[in-house]
Amino acid sequence: MPSSRRLTTEEVDALIEGLGGGAEPAGPSIISAGAEVRAFQFGADELSLLGDYYALRMINERFCRYARSVFLPMLRVQPRMSSFPPEVKTFDEYAHGVDSFVSLTNSRMEELRGAQLTVLPPHFIALLTNSYYGGSVTAMKRKSGEFTATEQRVIEIVTEGLNEALFMAWRDLMPVHFTVQGREENIQFASFVDGGDTVIVCTFLVQLPKGDPVSFDIIYPLQTLKPIASQLRSRVQSDKSGDNLSWRQKLERAILNIPLTVTARLAQPTVSMRSLIQMQEGHVFPIQLVGKIDVLVEGRPMFEGDLGEINGQAALNLRKRIKKPAD
Repeated sequence: MPSSRRLTTEEVDALIEGLGGGAEPAGPSIISAGAEVRAFQFGADELSLLGDYYALRMINERFCRYARSVFLPMLRVQPRMSSFPPEVKTFDEYAHGVDSFVSLTNSRMEELRGAQLTVLPPHFIALLTNSYYGGSVTAMKRKSGEFTATEQRVIEIVTEGLNEALFMAWRDLMPVHFTVQGREENIQFASFVDGGDTVIVCTFLVQLPKGDPVSFDIIYPLQTLKPIASQLRSRVQSDKSGDNLSWRQKLERAILNIPLTVTARLAQPTVSMRSLIQMQEGHVFPIQLVGKIDVLVEGRPMFEGDLGEINGQAALNLRKRIKKPAD
C-alpha cells in the first residue's frame, strides 16, 4: 500500500548524490577499526510506541462477545465474530484501501480526550436493513450515493450498540465512554485526524448465517492511546465484570430458578376396595390427623411440619428437615 509521505528536496538530492559514481569518498573513514557493524533493514522498525498490543487484543476479543447481540435484531441470530490483530498505519494509507462511500461514525472517548472512528461498509448496511425489515440475510450490492433514511436509522442503532459494547469491553482496563460526535458518508470528508497521523486499525469479521462474512473497522488515533501505553502493554488484565458471570455462576442461577412443586400430606389412611367402590358424592370419609405433617418436594418427603393458620389461610410451620437415609 503506497504511503502518502513525499520526500523532501534535501532527501532527493542526497539520494541522487549517493547514486553517483562508486568511488570511495575522500577523507578519513567515519568507522573506526574494531567498531561493531550490524545489518539494518529499512522498514523493520516498529512504527508504534505502544509495543505489543496484548491488552488491546484482549479488549477486541471481549468486544466480539458483546457486539454479537447488537446484530441479533437484524440477523435474527447471534453471528460469530472474530478480530484481527491491530494494524498501525497512517490515516491516508487506510483511506486509500477503502471505498470512498462508507458509513463513518466519529465518536469521542471522553476519559482519553480523543476520538474513535467506526467504519461500516455500505453493503453490510444494506444487508442489515433488508434483514431487519423481514428480508433474507443475503449479500447485497450497494451502489455509491447516499444512505436512505431507513439505512441511516439502522446505522444509528448499530453504532450506538457498538459503542455500548466498546464501553463494556474497555471497562476492565479503564472506564471509557463513547459519545457520537457526527456521521459522514465519504471518507475524504471525515474530520477525524490529519492524513499523515498514525492510527491503529482494529478489524472485525462477522460470520453471516448464509453467505460470505463481512468486516468492519474501528480506528483509534495513536495519540489518543499514548497516555495509557503502559496499560496496553500489560499482559495482566482482569476478565471479571459486574454482570459478566462465570459459567458456574450462570449454571447456579439457572438451577435456582427451576420451579418445584411442594405438597403437604395431611394423612395416609388405609381403606378397603369395597368401601372405595361404594363411595359416592357427598359421602364423608373420616381420617385421623397425626401430630406431624409431611411436606413433599416433587413427591419426595423433605420436611416435617405443623398445620396452622395465617390471616385466615391454611399454613404450614416447618419444624425440621427429613434426613436422607444412608445407603
